[in-house]
Amino acid sequence: MKCRTIIDPKVNEEVVIYAPKRRTLIDELEQLALEESEIIGHKDSIIKPLALHEIIAFFIEDGKTYAYVGKEKYNIKNRLYQIEKILNNNYIKINQSCIANIKFIERFDVSIGGSLLVIFKNGYSDYISRRELKKVKERIGL
Repeated sequence: MKCRTIIDPKVNEEVVIYAPKRRTLIDELEQLALEESEIIGHKDSIIKPLALHEIIAFFIEDGKTYAYVGKEKYNIKNRLYQIEKILNNNYIKINQSCIANIKFIERFDVSIGGSLLVIFKNGYSDYISRRELKKVKERIGL
């Protein structure tokens, strides 16, 4: 594998990988490149940059977008579809109003009606919609 780095203060950072097929190393490189991304969160009078790898889930509540970091809930100015474009492979859309970080999923509970409830390590929970169920199962290996 070749590696080439060009330092030029006039350009935006970009990582480009040319490979004949996807490998674990490529996934890890993508993860490293995207982990530096941040989203600005608002809580009361606090404005804080939130590292993507620390965010448990993005969700909509009362028409506003929020992110959970630990037990803390931060308001996000971006819309869910805008956030979805910048997220890495650790995130998956579980329903129309929630994008989950699969690293923070603790377990799944099946309800009597057959719907699947996702329970996160911080206690937050949300249902997987029927529309997204197939993608989620494939992603987590069910």
